[in-house]
Formats: sequence, C-alpha cells, structure tokens
Amino acid sequence: MEYYKTFMGQQQIEQDLRQFTGTENYYKSLLGLLFTDGVKFLADSCQAYWLIDLIASYRNKRKEFELWQISVKNNKAVVTMREDCGLNPIVRQEIPYTDFPFQNFKLYLRNNVLMLPSEY
Repeated sequence: MEYYKTFMGQQQIEQDLRQFTGTENYYKSLLGLLFTDGVKFLADSCQAYWLIDLIASYRNKRKEFELWQISVKNNKAVVTMREDCGLNPIVRQEIPYTDFPFQNFKLYLRNNVLMLPSEY
C-alpha cells in the first residue's frame, strides 16, 4: 500500500474516499473496535491502522458518539476526541512522527463503529 500512497497521492486518496457513503462490511480491530469500508480504505491507503488502534485504546464504550480528529503539521500530529463539534477535547494524544497525508481529518465513532463522516 505504500506504493499506492506514493503513486496516487493525497488528492487521489481524497477523491477515492468520497465514494464511501455507507458500508457493506464491518471489520474488527485487534482491540475489538468495528470499522467501515471507508475507514479500512483509509487505513490501507495511508498505512494508518495505528490510528484505528489509538482510537480503540481510548474509546469510551458507554458513549454513543465521539468525534475524532487528527491534525498534522511538519510530520507531527495531534489526535483529539470530542463529544461533539465546538466542545473541548476529552482525549489529546501527541504523535511525534507521522506520514499521514492529511493536515486535518475527522472520523466519527458511533455505537462502537468507526466511520468516515460521509458514512454517518
């Protein structure tokens, strides 16, 4: 998949992510978090299974909805979780190095299923 990320680039990945408006399959992470086709594509194309694992390790199974965001600058990232837009982060994890291709990217966690906003 490194070849895909290098060859296709961020714009192609972004364009391909737009096709996900629902899911046909659910996948389970090693930590038991379910995720959709779109999240699997993101993880495969960006080598970002670490992000799924990070979210799985922090998730609160009692919460119905969580908004996760990764912000990248100079190959460093901050991953945050909020209960909704505009609220202060409940979780904040700094990542000292990443090659994640997006500066800002959001994921939703609803009822223990991680999804792209377009799949909500």
